[in-house]
Amino acid sequence: MTRPATAADRVAAARAGSVRAVARLLTTVENGGEPAAAVAAALAGLPRAAHVVGITGAPGAGKSTLTAALLRVMKDAGLRIAVLAVDPSSPFTGGALLGDRVRMAEFATDPAVYIRSLSSRGHLGGLSPGAPAAVDLMSALGFDVVIVETVGVGQSEVDVMNLADTVVVVVAPGMGDAVQAAKAGIMEIADILVVNKADHEGARTAARELRAMLLDARHDASAWPIPVLATIAETGEGVVDLAAALTRHLGHLEASGELAGRRLRRAVAAVQAIVLDGLRRELAGPDGRAELERAAGSVIRGATDAHAAARAVAAWLRR
Repeated sequence: MTRPATAADRVAAARAGSVRAVARLLTTVENGGEPAAAVAAALAGLPRAAHVVGITGAPGAGKSTLTAALLRVMKDAGLRIAVLAVDPSSPFTGGALLGDRVRMAEFATDPAVYIRSLSSRGHLGGLSPGAPAAVDLMSALGFDVVIVETVGVGQSEVDVMNLADTVVVVVAPGMGDAVQAAKAGIMEIADILVVNKADHEGARTAARELRAMLLDARHDASAWPIPVLATIAETGEGVVDLAAALTRHLGHLEASGELAGRRLRRAVAAVQAIVLDGLRRELAGPDGRAELERAAGSVIRGATDAHAAARAVAAWLRR
């Protein structure tokens, strides 16, 4: 009788090139809980050398098309790339709607590229709670580059800075993105700015505005000089320059010592996600639900306020 595959078995199979094993491991770490802990234990001691690239920006900026063009360039350079495309969640199942993955269908059978849609699961920061574990998994499995493309629900997608070594913010001309990016503070997370659809009217103006904003905001002459690049993702124009900028930024992080700090931040995000997932699971259980309803009932009766009730629930969790 064949014994069931263990987490260690699947990690070994994935590192040997099994796409099915990679898919099962990703599903496990995304769902969390004890099975995810077993996968994490199986990954212990494996090197994590992947360059993690976050690609974010407003809907319609062309992030998915740009990611696909970047994949072509990286693949030609001999790199092995994983793409975690965080898609909007289905309101019925919580699953990813797969929009980004459909746009990259040409790589579906390419052994050098692995693409997976992750559900945002209603998380407004643009990333799913399981994303940190998924990034760690793909790095441990030996991918050279892990690209995390955020859901694209607006300008609030700053969570990606906690996962990525390099953050690419994509804007498009004619959408007011330059002004909106400055207002929302998304400029603060960008390591590389890309004006995509550079053949459209207003592209030069958008690039000029972004460069002016960066010049006004820069105070440290030794800091990384954020480039503003122009691309036409549909034709691939400017994408080689983007790939080169990614390589330069990684070199800057290594030389300055900042890479270690960013990877520490990523580890903190991963640990925090596991802690919060554990709390959510505890409160979703029968005892947790009963405690929440008890606390809520005391608020409705006027016996206490919501803050005091929350502190009581927190004390119950620490019991």
